[in-house]
Amino acid sequence: MTNLDLCYTPASELARLYRSKELSPVDVVQNSLNRIEDVNPTLNCFCFTYPEEALDQARAAEQLFTKGGDDIPALTGIPVAIKDFTPTKGKTTTRGSKLLENWVPDWDPVLVQRMAAAGAIMVGKTTTPEFATSGFTDTPLWGTTRNPWNTDCTPGGSSGGSGASVSSGCVPFAEGTDMGGSVRIPAGLCGLVGLKPSLGRIPMDIIDNVFDNISHFGPLARTVTDATMFLDTVQGEHPSDIQSLPRCKLNIPAMGDVKGLKIALNINLGFYAVDPGVEANLRTVADALRDAGAEVTEVDLDWDKSVVDDWTGTWAVFMAAAYANVTDVPLDENRHRMSKGLAALVSAGQKIDAVTQRQWEFRRTIQWQKLGAILDNHHALLCPTMCIVAPSADLNDNDFADYDEDGTLHGMDMTSPFNYMAQCPALSVPSGFVNGLPTGAQIVARKWDDALSLRIGAAVEQALPWAQARPNI
Repeated sequence: MTNLDLCYTPASELARLYRSKELSPVDVVQNSLNRIEDVNPTLNCFCFTYPEEALDQARAAEQLFTKGGDDIPALTGIPVAIKDFTPTKGKTTTRGSKLLENWVPDWDPVLVQRMAAAGAIMVGKTTTPEFATSGFTDTPLWGTTRNPWNTDCTPGGSSGGSGASVSSGCVPFAEGTDMGGSVRIPAGLCGLVGLKPSLGRIPMDIIDNVFDNISHFGPLARTVTDATMFLDTVQGEHPSDIQSLPRCKLNIPAMGDVKGLKIALNINLGFYAVDPGVEANLRTVADALRDAGAEVTEVDLDWDKSVVDDWTGTWAVFMAAAYANVTDVPLDENRHRMSKGLAALVSAGQKIDAVTQRQWEFRRTIQWQKLGAILDNHHALLCPTMCIVAPSADLNDNDFADYDEDGTLHGMDMTSPFNYMAQCPALSVPSGFVNGLPTGAQIVARKWDDALSLRIGAAVEQALPWAQARPNI
Protein backbone atom coordinates (compact mmCIF):
# COMPACT_ATOMS: atom_id res chain seq x y z
CA MET A 1 0.00 0.00 0.00
CA THR A 2 1.47 3.35 -1.04
CA ASN A 3 1.70 6.06 1.62
CA LEU A 4 0.99 9.30 -0.25
CA ASP A 5 2.07 11.51 2.64
CA LEU A 6 5.45 9.80 2.53
CA CYS A 7 5.56 10.24 -1.26
CA TYR A 8 5.37 14.00 -0.80
CA THR A 9 7.74 14.32 2.15
CA PRO A 10 10.69 16.55 1.15
CA ALA A 11 14.17 15.06 1.02
CA SER A 12 15.32 17.45 3.75
CA GLU A 13 12.64 16.10 6.07
CA LEU A 14 13.39 12.47 5.15
CA ALA A 15 17.03 13.08 6.09
CA ARG A 16 15.99 14.48 9.47
CA LEU A 17 13.63 11.57 10.17
CA TYR A 18 16.32 9.04 9.25
CA ARG A 19 18.78 10.60 11.66
CA SER A 20 16.23 10.66 14.49
CA LYS A 21 15.44 7.01 13.70
CA GLU A 22 11.75 7.86 13.21
CA LEU A 23 11.77 6.50 9.67
CA SER A 24 13.57 3.74 7.79
CA PRO A 25 15.16 4.20 4.35
CA VAL A 26 13.83 0.74 3.49
CA ASP A 27 10.26 1.91 4.00
CA VAL A 28 10.84 5.07 1.98
CA VAL A 29 12.51 3.34 -0.96
CA GLN A 30 9.85 0.61 -1.01
CA ASN A 31 7.17 3.30 -0.96
CA SER A 32 8.91 5.06 -3.84
CA LEU A 33 8.94 1.85 -5.86
CA ASN A 34 5.27 1.27 -5.02
CA ARG A 35 4.38 4.75 -6.22
CA ILE A 36 6.23 4.17 -9.49
CA GLU A 37 4.21 1.00 -10.00
CA ASP A 38 1.02 2.94 -9.29
CA VAL A 39 1.54 5.83 -11.72
CA ASN A 40 3.99 4.71 -14.38
CA PRO A 41 1.44 2.81 -16.50
CA THR A 42 -0.39 6.13 -16.89
CA LEU A 43 2.41 8.69 -16.84
CA ASN A 44 5.23 6.72 -18.52
CA CYS A 45 7.82 8.71 -16.58
CA PHE A 46 10.28 5.85 -15.94
CA CYS A 47 11.85 3.71 -18.64
CA PHE A 48 13.96 1.65 -16.18
CA THR A 49 13.67 0.85 -12.47
CA TYR A 50 16.09 -1.04 -10.21
CA PRO A 51 14.01 -2.37 -7.29
CA GLU A 52 16.34 -5.08 -6.00
CA GLU A 53 19.46 -2.92 -6.14
CA ALA A 54 17.65 0.05 -4.61
CA LEU A 55 16.29 -2.01 -1.70
CA ASP A 56 19.73 -3.52 -1.06
CA GLN A 57 21.15 -0.01 -0.81
CA ALA A 58 18.26 1.05 1.43
CA ARG A 59 19.00 -1.80 3.83
CA ALA A 60 22.66 -0.77 3.92
CA ALA A 61 21.59 2.81 4.65
CA GLU A 62 19.34 1.61 7.46
CA GLN A 63 22.32 -0.11 9.04
CA LEU A 64 24.30 3.14 8.94
CA PHE A 65 21.58 4.99 10.82
CA THR A 66 21.24 2.13 13.30
CA LYS A 67 24.94 2.40 14.10
CA GLY A 68 24.74 6.20 14.22
CA GLY A 69 27.57 8.69 13.96
CA ASP A 70 28.23 12.14 12.59
CA ASP A 71 29.80 11.04 9.32
CA ILE A 72 26.73 9.66 7.53
CA PRO A 73 26.54 11.32 4.09
CA ALA A 74 23.84 13.95 3.67
CA LEU A 75 21.61 12.12 1.17
CA THR A 76 21.93 8.63 2.61
CA GLY A 77 18.76 6.65 1.90
CA ILE A 78 17.09 9.36 -0.23
CA PRO A 79 15.53 7.97 -3.45
CA VAL A 80 16.45 9.85 -6.62
CA ALA A 81 15.76 9.49 -10.34
CA ILE A 82 18.34 10.00 -13.09
CA LYS A 83 17.37 11.10 -16.59
CA ASP A 84 17.87 8.55 -19.35
CA PHE A 85 20.02 11.10 -21.18
CA THR A 86 22.69 10.83 -18.46
CA PRO A 87 25.02 7.80 -18.67
CA THR A 88 25.01 5.32 -15.79
CA LYS A 89 27.66 2.66 -15.46
CA GLY A 90 26.43 -0.83 -16.26
CA LYS A 91 22.87 0.32 -16.93
CA THR A 92 21.29 0.83 -20.33
CA THR A 93 21.13 4.49 -21.34
CA THR A 94 19.09 5.04 -24.49
CA ARG A 95 18.76 8.85 -24.62
CA GLY A 96 15.27 8.08 -25.90
CA SER A 97 16.63 6.82 -29.21
CA LYS A 98 16.54 3.57 -31.12
CA LEU A 99 20.06 4.45 -32.22
CA LEU A 100 21.25 3.85 -28.64
CA GLU A 101 18.69 1.36 -27.34
CA ASN A 102 21.43 -1.16 -26.49
CA TRP A 103 24.07 1.25 -25.13
CA VAL A 104 25.43 0.26 -21.73
CA PRO A 105 27.96 2.87 -20.56
CA ASP A 106 31.02 1.72 -18.63
CA TRP A 107 31.35 4.95 -16.62
CA ASP A 108 29.42 7.34 -14.39
CA PRO A 109 29.57 11.11 -14.86
CA VAL A 110 30.70 13.27 -11.95
CA LEU A 111 27.13 14.12 -10.97
CA VAL A 112 26.14 10.47 -10.63
CA GLN A 113 29.33 9.70 -8.71
CA ARG A 114 28.69 12.54 -6.27
CA MET A 115 25.06 11.57 -5.73
CA ALA A 116 26.13 8.02 -4.96
CA ALA A 117 28.92 9.18 -2.64
CA ALA A 118 26.35 11.29 -0.76
CA GLY A 119 24.25 8.17 -0.21
CA ALA A 120 21.38 8.86 -2.61
CA ILE A 121 19.69 5.76 -4.04
CA MET A 122 18.85 5.69 -7.75
CA VAL A 123 15.49 3.94 -8.07
CA GLY A 124 15.24 4.35 -11.83
CA LYS A 125 15.87 6.31 -15.00
CA THR A 126 13.35 8.73 -16.44
CA THR A 127 12.06 9.16 -19.96
CA THR A 128 13.40 11.84 -22.28
CA PRO A 129 12.62 12.78 -25.87
CA GLU A 130 15.13 11.55 -28.40
CA PHE A 131 18.55 13.05 -27.60
CA ALA A 132 16.78 15.54 -25.30
CA THR A 133 15.74 17.69 -28.26
CA SER A 134 12.10 18.54 -27.51
CA GLY A 135 9.86 20.42 -25.10
CA PHE A 136 7.57 17.38 -25.31
CA THR A 137 8.58 13.98 -23.93
CA ASP A 138 7.51 11.61 -26.69
CA THR A 139 9.85 9.20 -28.46
CA PRO A 140 9.74 6.35 -30.99
CA LEU A 141 11.40 4.15 -28.36
CA TRP A 142 9.36 4.85 -25.20
CA GLY A 143 6.18 6.57 -26.34
CA THR A 144 4.44 9.52 -24.69
CA THR A 145 5.02 10.79 -21.14
CA ARG A 146 2.11 12.61 -19.48
CA ASN A 147 1.53 15.35 -16.95
CA PRO A 148 0.33 14.30 -13.47
CA TRP A 149 -1.93 17.40 -13.25
CA ASN A 150 -3.79 16.42 -16.41
CA THR A 151 -2.79 13.28 -18.25
CA ASP A 152 -4.04 14.67 -21.56
CA CYS A 153 -1.21 17.20 -21.31
CA THR A 154 2.56 17.06 -21.66
CA PRO A 155 4.87 17.42 -18.65
CA GLY A 156 7.25 19.25 -20.99
CA GLY A 157 10.73 18.21 -21.95
CA SER A 158 13.32 17.27 -22.30
CA SER A 159 13.45 16.26 -18.61
CA GLY A 160 9.74 15.45 -18.76
CA GLY A 161 10.05 12.05 -17.15
CA SER A 162 11.99 13.58 -14.27
CA GLY A 163 9.39 16.32 -13.87
CA ALA A 164 6.47 13.88 -13.90
CA SER A 165 8.25 11.56 -11.46
CA VAL A 166 8.77 14.31 -8.88
CA SER A 167 5.36 15.93 -9.37
CA SER A 168 3.60 12.58 -8.89
CA GLY A 169 5.53 11.78 -5.71
CA CYS A 170 7.72 8.96 -7.00
CA VAL A 171 10.89 10.65 -5.75
CA PRO A 172 11.55 13.90 -3.84
CA PHE A 173 13.97 15.13 -6.48
CA ALA A 174 15.36 14.09 -9.85
CA GLU A 175 18.23 15.02 -12.13
CA GLY A 176 17.70 16.80 -15.41
CA THR A 177 19.75 18.42 -18.14
CA ASP A 178 19.02 21.89 -19.50
CA MET A 179 20.29 23.16 -22.86
CA GLY A 180 17.25 25.26 -23.77
CA GLY A 181 15.01 24.94 -20.74
CA SER A 182 14.85 21.18 -20.30
CA VAL A 183 14.80 21.45 -16.49
CA ARG A 184 12.75 24.64 -16.23
CA ILE A 185 10.09 23.64 -18.79
CA PRO A 186 8.97 20.54 -16.82
CA ALA A 187 9.25 22.57 -13.61
CA GLY A 188 6.94 25.23 -15.02
CA LEU A 189 4.41 22.77 -16.43
CA CYS A 190 4.44 20.36 -13.46
CA GLY A 191 4.42 22.82 -10.54
CA LEU A 192 8.00 22.23 -9.42
CA VAL A 193 11.25 23.97 -8.57
CA GLY A 194 13.73 23.65 -11.43
CA LEU A 195 17.19 25.19 -11.59
CA LYS A 196 19.51 25.87 -14.49
CA PRO A 197 22.63 26.68 -12.44
CA SER A 198 25.40 28.96 -13.59
CA LEU A 199 27.44 27.47 -16.42
CA GLY A 200 30.00 25.12 -14.86
CA ARG A 201 28.44 25.04 -11.39
CA ILE A 202 27.87 21.30 -11.91
CA PRO A 203 30.54 19.67 -14.09
CA MET A 204 29.08 18.82 -17.50
CA ASP A 205 30.95 15.79 -18.76
CA ILE A 206 28.38 13.84 -20.79
CA ILE A 207 28.22 15.57 -24.19
CA ASP A 208 31.71 15.06 -25.70
CA ASN A 209 32.37 18.81 -25.74
CA VAL A 210 33.60 20.51 -22.58
CA PHE A 211 33.72 23.83 -24.44
CA ASP A 212 29.98 23.92 -25.12
CA ASN A 213 28.38 26.90 -23.38
CA ILE A 214 24.64 26.26 -23.29
CA SER A 215 24.52 22.93 -21.41
CA HIS A 216 23.77 22.40 -17.73
CA PHE A 217 22.75 19.76 -15.22
CA GLY A 218 20.06 20.80 -12.76
CA PRO A 219 17.62 19.55 -10.14
CA LEU A 220 13.85 19.15 -10.27
CA ALA A 221 12.35 19.23 -6.77
CA ARG A 222 9.22 20.18 -4.87
CA THR A 223 10.93 22.67 -2.54
CA VAL A 224 13.73 25.19 -2.83
CA THR A 225 15.50 23.54 0.10
CA ASP A 226 15.54 20.20 -1.70
CA ALA A 227 16.84 21.82 -4.91
CA THR A 228 19.58 23.41 -2.81
CA MET A 229 20.48 20.07 -1.22
CA PHE A 230 20.80 18.55 -4.67
CA LEU A 231 22.94 21.38 -5.99
CA ASP A 232 25.18 21.44 -2.93
CA THR A 233 25.82 17.72 -3.32
CA VAL A 234 26.94 17.78 -6.94
CA GLN A 235 28.47 21.26 -7.40
CA GLY A 236 32.19 22.01 -7.55
CA GLU A 237 35.01 21.94 -10.06
CA HIS A 238 36.35 18.74 -11.58
CA PRO A 239 39.12 18.10 -14.12
CA SER A 240 36.67 16.45 -16.52
CA ASP A 241 35.13 19.86 -17.28
CA ILE A 242 37.45 22.81 -17.96
CA GLN A 243 34.56 25.24 -17.38
CA SER A 244 33.57 23.79 -14.01
CA LEU A 245 33.47 26.27 -11.13
CA PRO A 246 34.75 26.04 -7.55
CA ARG A 247 32.19 25.28 -4.87
CA CYS A 248 30.09 28.25 -3.85
CA LYS A 249 28.48 28.95 -0.49
CA LEU A 250 24.75 28.54 -0.94
CA ASN A 251 24.04 30.32 2.35
CA ILE A 252 20.92 28.35 3.21
CA PRO A 253 20.23 30.20 6.52
CA ALA A 254 19.72 33.48 4.62
CA MET A 255 17.31 32.01 2.08
CA GLY A 256 14.04 33.85 1.88
CA ASP A 257 15.35 37.23 3.03
CA VAL A 258 14.91 39.61 0.10
CA LYS A 259 14.75 42.90 1.97
CA GLY A 260 16.59 45.57 0.01
CA LEU A 261 16.97 43.49 -3.14
CA LYS A 262 16.18 45.17 -6.46
CA ILE A 263 14.29 42.91 -8.85
CA ALA A 264 13.43 43.74 -12.45
CA LEU A 265 10.06 42.52 -13.73
CA ASN A 266 9.44 41.80 -17.40
CA ILE A 267 6.39 39.99 -18.75
CA ASN A 268 7.24 39.14 -22.36
CA LEU A 269 11.03 39.57 -22.83
CA GLY A 270 10.10 41.98 -25.61
CA PHE A 271 8.52 39.58 -28.10
CA TYR A 272 6.55 36.67 -26.54
CA ALA A 273 2.76 36.38 -26.47
CA VAL A 274 1.98 35.48 -22.84
CA ASP A 275 -1.25 33.90 -21.57
CA PRO A 276 -3.18 36.40 -19.39
CA GLY A 277 -3.38 33.88 -16.54
CA VAL A 278 0.38 33.34 -16.64
CA GLU A 279 0.89 37.09 -16.49
CA ALA A 280 -1.56 37.50 -13.61
CA ASN A 281 0.23 34.81 -11.59
CA LEU A 282 3.62 36.39 -12.27
CA ARG A 283 2.35 39.74 -11.02
CA THR A 284 1.14 37.97 -7.86
CA VAL A 285 4.70 36.72 -7.37
CA ALA A 286 6.03 40.24 -7.90
CA ASP A 287 3.60 41.59 -5.30
CA ALA A 288 4.65 38.88 -2.85
CA LEU A 289 8.30 39.87 -3.26
CA ARG A 290 7.39 43.52 -2.71
CA ASP A 291 5.55 42.53 0.47
CA ALA A 292 8.67 40.65 1.58
CA GLY A 293 10.74 43.83 1.27
CA ALA A 294 12.14 43.68 -2.27
CA GLU A 295 11.97 46.61 -4.67
CA VAL A 296 10.32 45.27 -7.84
CA THR A 297 10.34 47.52 -10.90
CA GLU A 298 8.95 46.73 -14.34
CA VAL A 299 11.59 47.13 -17.05
CA ASP A 300 11.86 47.00 -20.83
CA LEU A 301 14.35 44.30 -21.81
CA ASP A 302 14.09 45.21 -25.52
CA TRP A 303 15.00 41.77 -26.82
CA ASP A 304 13.65 40.51 -30.14
CA LYS A 305 12.96 37.12 -31.65
CA SER A 306 16.53 36.75 -32.94
CA VAL A 307 17.61 35.53 -29.50
CA VAL A 308 15.36 32.48 -29.95
CA ASP A 309 16.07 32.03 -33.66
CA ASP A 310 19.82 32.12 -33.08
CA TRP A 311 19.64 29.74 -30.11
CA THR A 312 17.59 27.35 -32.27
CA GLY A 313 20.27 27.45 -34.96
CA THR A 314 22.99 26.89 -32.38
CA TRP A 315 21.06 23.90 -31.06
CA ALA A 316 20.66 22.51 -34.58
CA VAL A 317 24.43 22.69 -35.18
CA PHE A 318 25.05 21.06 -31.79
CA MET A 319 22.73 18.16 -32.67
CA ALA A 320 24.15 17.74 -36.17
CA ALA A 321 27.61 17.36 -34.64
CA ALA A 322 26.28 15.04 -31.93
CA TYR A 323 24.60 12.85 -34.55
CA ALA A 324 27.89 12.55 -36.45
CA ASN A 325 29.57 11.54 -33.20
CA VAL A 326 27.04 8.77 -32.57
CA THR A 327 26.97 7.17 -36.02
CA ASP A 328 28.52 7.44 -39.46
CA VAL A 329 25.27 6.26 -41.09
CA PRO A 330 23.90 9.04 -43.34
CA LEU A 331 20.86 10.78 -41.90
CA ASP A 332 18.52 9.69 -44.69
CA GLU A 333 19.26 6.04 -43.92
CA ASN A 334 18.33 6.51 -40.26
CA ARG A 335 15.27 8.77 -40.58
CA HIS A 336 12.83 5.88 -40.24
CA ARG A 337 14.31 5.07 -36.82
CA MET A 338 14.30 8.64 -35.55
CA SER A 339 11.72 11.13 -34.39
CA LYS A 340 10.74 13.67 -37.05
CA GLY A 341 11.84 16.51 -34.79
CA LEU A 342 15.35 15.18 -34.27
CA ALA A 343 15.81 14.35 -37.96
CA ALA A 344 14.69 17.84 -38.96
CA LEU A 345 17.01 19.45 -36.39
CA VAL A 346 20.03 17.47 -37.55
CA SER A 347 19.23 18.20 -41.19
CA ALA A 348 18.98 21.93 -40.46
CA GLY A 349 22.25 21.93 -38.53
CA GLN A 350 24.12 20.24 -41.34
CA LYS A 351 23.34 23.20 -43.63
CA ILE A 352 24.58 26.01 -41.36
CA ASP A 353 27.97 27.52 -42.11
CA ALA A 354 30.58 28.77 -39.64
CA VAL A 355 30.32 32.43 -40.63
CA THR A 356 26.59 32.40 -39.90
CA GLN A 357 27.28 30.93 -36.47
CA ARG A 358 29.78 33.69 -35.74
CA GLN A 359 27.20 36.30 -36.74
CA TRP A 360 24.79 34.76 -34.22
CA GLU A 361 27.42 35.33 -31.56
CA PHE A 362 27.58 38.99 -32.50
CA ARG A 363 23.81 39.28 -31.95
CA ARG A 364 24.06 37.18 -28.80
CA THR A 365 26.52 39.75 -27.48
CA ILE A 366 24.03 42.56 -28.06
CA GLN A 367 21.28 40.61 -26.27
CA TRP A 368 23.60 40.00 -23.31
CA GLN A 369 24.53 43.65 -23.09
CA LYS A 370 20.85 44.52 -22.72
CA LEU A 371 20.33 41.95 -19.95
CA GLY A 372 23.68 42.78 -18.37
CA ALA A 373 22.72 46.46 -18.08
CA ILE A 374 19.54 45.46 -16.22
CA LEU A 375 21.40 43.10 -13.89
CA ASP A 376 23.97 45.80 -13.21
CA ASN A 377 21.18 47.81 -11.58
CA HIS A 378 19.07 44.91 -10.27
CA HIS A 379 19.91 41.71 -8.44
CA ALA A 380 17.68 39.57 -10.66
CA LEU A 381 15.16 39.53 -13.49
CA LEU A 382 11.67 38.08 -12.89
CA CYS A 383 9.75 36.75 -15.91
CA PRO A 384 7.50 33.80 -16.79
CA THR A 385 8.98 30.35 -17.26
CA MET A 386 6.38 29.41 -19.87
CA CYS A 387 4.08 31.50 -22.07
CA ILE A 388 1.23 29.05 -21.54
CA VAL A 389 0.09 26.19 -19.31
CA ALA A 390 0.81 22.59 -20.30
CA PRO A 391 -0.50 21.91 -23.82
CA SER A 392 -1.86 18.64 -25.17
CA ALA A 393 0.60 15.75 -25.22
CA ASP A 394 -0.48 15.15 -28.82
CA LEU A 395 1.13 18.39 -30.00
CA ASN A 396 4.80 19.07 -30.72
CA ASP A 397 7.33 21.91 -30.79
CA ASN A 398 6.37 22.97 -34.32
CA ASP A 399 2.90 23.88 -33.07
CA PHE A 400 4.50 26.70 -31.04
CA ALA A 401 6.74 28.45 -33.54
CA ASP A 402 4.42 31.01 -35.12
CA TYR A 403 5.32 34.70 -35.40
CA ASP A 404 2.99 37.61 -35.99
CA GLU A 405 3.99 40.24 -38.54
CA ASP A 406 5.31 42.42 -35.71
CA GLY A 407 7.67 39.65 -34.53
CA THR A 408 5.54 38.46 -31.59
CA LEU A 409 6.24 34.77 -30.95
CA HIS A 410 3.38 32.46 -30.03
CA GLY A 411 5.66 29.96 -28.34
CA MET A 412 5.60 27.64 -25.36
CA ASP A 413 8.72 28.24 -23.25
CA MET A 414 10.60 31.42 -22.33
CA THR A 415 13.71 29.55 -21.24
CA SER A 416 16.13 29.11 -24.15
CA PRO A 417 17.30 32.77 -24.20
CA PHE A 418 18.81 32.21 -20.76
CA ASN A 419 20.89 29.29 -21.98
CA TYR A 420 22.42 31.88 -24.28
CA MET A 421 23.15 33.86 -21.10
CA ALA A 422 24.59 30.71 -19.54
CA GLN A 423 26.59 32.25 -16.70
CA CYS A 424 23.37 33.55 -15.11
CA PRO A 425 21.48 31.01 -12.96
CA ALA A 426 17.79 30.70 -13.87
CA LEU A 427 15.36 29.23 -11.34
CA SER A 428 11.74 28.30 -12.04
CA VAL A 429 9.34 28.26 -9.10
CA PRO A 430 5.57 27.68 -9.08
CA SER A 431 3.52 30.87 -9.45
CA GLY A 432 -0.03 29.54 -9.29
CA PHE A 433 -2.58 27.73 -11.43
CA VAL A 434 -4.64 28.43 -14.54
CA ASN A 435 -7.57 26.09 -15.17
CA GLY A 436 -6.06 23.54 -12.77
CA LEU A 437 -2.64 23.52 -14.44
CA PRO A 438 0.53 24.96 -12.84
CA THR A 439 2.35 28.07 -13.99
CA GLY A 440 5.92 29.08 -13.25
CA ALA A 441 7.94 32.21 -12.49
CA GLN A 442 11.54 32.39 -13.69
CA ILE A 443 14.19 34.12 -11.56
CA VAL A 444 17.35 35.01 -13.50
CA ALA A 445 20.08 36.17 -11.12
CA ARG A 446 23.41 37.88 -11.61
CA LYS A 447 26.28 35.88 -13.08
CA TRP A 448 27.41 32.89 -10.99
CA ASP A 449 25.16 33.84 -8.04
CA ASP A 450 23.17 30.62 -7.67
CA ALA A 451 22.58 31.34 -4.00
CA LEU A 452 20.80 34.57 -4.90
CA SER A 453 18.35 32.86 -7.26
CA LEU A 454 17.57 30.25 -4.58
CA ARG A 455 17.20 32.92 -1.93
CA ILE A 456 14.61 34.79 -4.01
CA GLY A 457 12.86 31.54 -4.87
CA ALA A 458 12.62 30.69 -1.18
CA ALA A 459 10.93 34.04 -0.52
CA VAL A 460 8.32 33.21 -3.15
CA GLU A 461 7.87 29.75 -1.64
CA GLN A 462 7.33 31.22 1.82
CA ALA A 463 4.83 33.78 0.57
CA LEU A 464 2.95 31.45 -1.77
CA PRO A 465 3.32 27.92 -0.34
CA TRP A 466 3.08 25.27 -3.00
CA ALA A 467 4.59 22.20 -1.29
CA GLN A 468 1.13 21.04 -0.16
CA ALA A 469 -0.28 21.03 -3.69
CA ARG A 470 -0.62 17.55 -5.18
CA PRO A 471 -1.97 16.37 -8.51
CA ASN A 472 -4.91 14.02 -8.31
CA ILE A 473 -3.33 10.88 -9.67
